[in-house]
Amino acid sequence: MILIGVNRSPYTRRVAITLNAYGVPYEQRTVSGFGERDEVRRANPLGRIPALVLDDGETLVDSNAIVDHLDEVYGGAEPLTPRAGADRRSVLKVTALMLGACDKALQAAYHRNHIPVEKRHQPWFDDCLAQASHALEAVDAMVDPGKPYLLLERLTQADITVFVAERLARFGLSIDTASRMPRLREHACRLAKLAPFSQTEP
Repeated sequence: MILIGVNRSPYTRRVAITLNAYGVPYEQRTVSGFGERDEVRRANPLGRIPALVLDDGETLVDSNAIVDHLDEVYGGAEPLTPRAGADRRSVLKVTALMLGACDKALQAAYHRNHIPVEKRHQPWFDDCLAQASHALEAVDAMVDPGKPYLLLERLTQADITVFVAERLARFGLSIDTASRMPRLREHACRLAKLAPFSQTEP
């Protein structure tokens, strides 16, 4: 199994953490969706990371589709995203909020870093930043500092997406999560010590 993408990408790292959490052996091809677009397109016509090449040669694209496959094949009785019911909805809600925060944070960071100053639209940048921040703050309010995991008393995709979104907010947009979302930051720090997370540090 080959994971294509760099772990600076929250979407690629999400898949890498999931693979590690399930104990699935894989090789990683660290190519960037920006700097090595042609190589990425050989696996994904969109030129986006991540892509996951399965052992039979089939290639999956998009982190949601990849994680869904991993849950189906390796999740057993307790997949990282529950299979049905209220538990599934609660995990999917947090996952959607955090992936949405990642989308907005990346859009804002790209606008700031790659658009000429005279062409930047500050209200749009500010709105992206506000959307990402509000999503992070909403999940910050869900964190119980006395519990090791966000939901269900075990590791779920909610924890994984919280982790990658918080890291992107700090490094990509310089959001001071320690002061603005302190419980979320502490939760991410706890997760960072776990092997599936520490093994994927960019």
